[in-house]
This record gives sequence, structure tokens and C-alpha cells, in this order.
Amino acid sequence: MQPDQLRELFRMQQALNERIGVNTAGMGEEEKTRWLLNYTRAMQQELAELTDSVPWKWWAKYQKFDEQNARVEVVDLFHFLISMAQVLGMSADDVFAAYIKKNEVNFKRQETGYKEKDHADSKHI
Repeated sequence: MQPDQLRELFRMQQALNERIGVNTAGMGEEEKTRWLLNYTRAMQQELAELTDSVPWKWWAKYQKFDEQNARVEVVDLFHFLISMAQVLGMSADDVFAAYIKKNEVNFKRQETGYKEKDHADSKHI
């Protein structure tokens, strides 16, 4: 039987983080803040690297789309995103449940034209 893929990614990321010396379980608020900032900054860098995988310089003719590298950068983003979820105490099941709820909110926003921000529509997530 194949393992649940999202749960397996979370398990693998926790093992990698622990190998690196980062134990996301039981962090205090100060440590959570530090690691959320670390992971956010790392994700910003990975996004920059992903951006560099596509020819975004309209004035430069030498650029080529590097799809293989773009795929690697997307996977790098998952590493840090899963780590952030773990810092916040979220399991794969928590992320899945929150995604389902947020997806419903996003569909409702589209149905109503999303003309105005409702700060309360995501409070239940």
C-alpha cells in the first residue's frame, strides 16, 4: 500500500529538519518567529531563483526558459512551506483541512464577484 503522499512529505521534511538541527515541535513564540522569518526569507530566495528560470527580462534576447530548474525551485518551495507549517504546529491533515476550507472561501469569493475584502470570511480556518 502506498503511503499518503502529503503525510509522507511532512514526515520526510521533519526528518530533514531534525538532521539539520531544527526541531519544530515545541518551539516558543520567539523561536517560532525566528524560524518563520528564516523560512519566509528562504522562500523569497527560491521564488527569485524560480523567476530566473523564466525569461522575464523582455529586453534581453539571450534568456531561455529552464523548465527543469523551475521544477526544482518549486520543490524547494515545498520544503520551506512544509517547514513553516510544522513550525506553526500544523500536520499534513491540518494543512489539508485548512486548504479545503480556504478553497471553499475562494470559490464563494468568486461567486460573489469578490468586490470587497471580508476579513471575517477566513476566521474559521
